[in-house]
Amino acid sequence: MNPVLTPEGQRTRAVLSSLIGNSIEFYEFLVYGSFSSLYFGRLFFPSFAPTTATLLSLSTFAVAFVGRPLGALVFGHFGDRLGRKTTLITTLTVMGGATVLIGLLPTYRTIGVAAPILLTVLRFIQGCSLGGESSGGFLMALESAPPNRRGFLTAVVGTGNAWGLLLANGVLLLVTMLPDRQVLSWAWRLPFLFSAVLVAFALRVRLRLAETPEFERVKSEGAVRTVPAFDVLSRHGLLTLCASLSALPMFLVFYLGSVFSLKYASTIQVSRSQMLTLLAGSCVFLIVAMPFFGRLGDRRSRKAVFVGGIVVMTAAPFAWFPLLGTRSLPLMALGFLVLFAGFAANYGVQGAFYPQLFPTALRYSGMSISYNVGGLLGGAVSPLIATSLLAKYHSWTPIALYMAAAGVIGLAASLFLRERSAGPPGQHAAAGLPTAEAASADVATATATATATAPATARS
Repeated sequence: MNPVLTPEGQRTRAVLSSLIGNSIEFYEFLVYGSFSSLYFGRLFFPSFAPTTATLLSLSTFAVAFVGRPLGALVFGHFGDRLGRKTTLITTLTVMGGATVLIGLLPTYRTIGVAAPILLTVLRFIQGCSLGGESSGGFLMALESAPPNRRGFLTAVVGTGNAWGLLLANGVLLLVTMLPDRQVLSWAWRLPFLFSAVLVAFALRVRLRLAETPEFERVKSEGAVRTVPAFDVLSRHGLLTLCASLSALPMFLVFYLGSVFSLKYASTIQVSRSQMLTLLAGSCVFLIVAMPFFGRLGDRRSRKAVFVGGIVVMTAAPFAWFPLLGTRSLPLMALGFLVLFAGFAANYGVQGAFYPQLFPTALRYSGMSISYNVGGLLGGAVSPLIATSLLAKYHSWTPIALYMAAAGVIGLAASLFLRERSAGPPGQHAAAGLPTAEAASADVATATATATATAPATARS
């Protein structure tokens, strides 16, 4: 029987559990991206030319992003119906199981074409799991936090992608210290098998977690929806589309910076160890910067910080690539700092910004669908497109233009997004508001009422 915790203790446990789970999920997701870029072409597609094999390998990386919206629909449904805790335990278990099975998978030389097929299926399962986990972790922190600390605490959870990338690259660096012959023979399996230890630890923490107070209130008010994903798409379709498009630059910058950069390093005569060191330094920067921007969003305007991050990400590639081209470690580090500064601002507030675009009873589905559709559009094929552009034009300029175009789209879409005011958790869902416009009118009414009665709580 779990001991009774104070609200502060529950909040700390919710944030810690979400951070650990998010870190492990991103470790498992990103370690695949690293190995698909460097080794899986030879392990699972050896009958193709090297460039083609790499592109096919990166295609299996993209498959997970196709699974993410499906996972968002399924796990978002159960997250809004059954609760955040149960759903997050399930997503963590599914992701861990798929990752361990990848580590046990026979290669092409052993079972032929069945190997890449099974790899693709397991990668798809990874994507489905992350589609539910990434949003649920933010909700656990958000709905356990006081209104004036939501941005900061969700940003702490958001550092999980940096911790996951740091851990994935650290393991990759250790593995790649071995001769390629040994890596291709057996050592590539170790990072995937290691996830079993991480998942066991995370489950121990997550099983002791309590459900969030806001979801409990939604249940007690009878505001839980029968098919929340349908309600999101039918009543808030335009809002969901705009939220998805606003996430494009965030996903492009993260996956090109963390996955494609390893491939790009070889074209500019930068060693793999140097690039991994630069990425490790970038992770440390993100771990510090994201909570700073999350706190800034609490004090100022989350939307302003979010939009400012997109503006920086739109321009950053035109500095990142030339600085990498200098092959000077300090200047390359500056390039990554420029690239990830806008990402840190954008991602630092999105964990509190996206959920509060939707009614509480639809938050899990609303955030999961919009966030992961954005991931499909912005992250799925970005390393593949960047690799193809580089092979065709032998220049970074088309890649930078591709990233800037995504930034412009994201900026335009974000202008239509608006957080909802604080209010009774079930009020919007229970009222059955049919459109985003009606919801905005309700927000304005609630804001006016709150201002008149309790100014200190008019803004979450």
